[in-house]
Amino acid sequence: MRIRTAAVTAVALTFALTACSSDTDQPSSEPEAGASEVSQKDTDDALAAAGIPPAPTGADRQALLDALASAAPDVVRYEDEAIDAARNQCSAINGDAGMLDYLAAQRFTYKDVTTTQEQAAKINEALKSSGFCKI
Repeated sequence: MRIRTAAVTAVALTFALTACSSDTDQPSSEPEAGASEVSQKDTDDALAAAGIPPAPTGADRQALLDALASAAPDVVRYEDEAIDAARNQCSAINGDAGMLDYLAAQRFTYKDVTTTQEQAAKINEALKSSGFCKI
């Protein structure tokens, strides 16, 4: 668990460092401190260590959206949010977290979409049976 926490912290720090802007209004030709220190491979490795699979593309993306829609049709109304929620839910599944249905209900509730725990249980089953969460 400490490795996952460290990995997630490293990813969050990376995003925080790359999102920082200069205090001056003049553009700088120098890269920001720390922005180039973490490679994409390091980021991908940290996400994998946290149990988060890469974002699916093409047919894999559509297969995931179809699996989620069969479990709870409304959650795919916002495809990008559904993909992000699925990736994050994999972290809980792969980390043997408790209250998976509750967590999925929270993750898949956004904007005007509300997910019940019954739907969340179906979502968890879809994520497991599809093999999406396997890293």
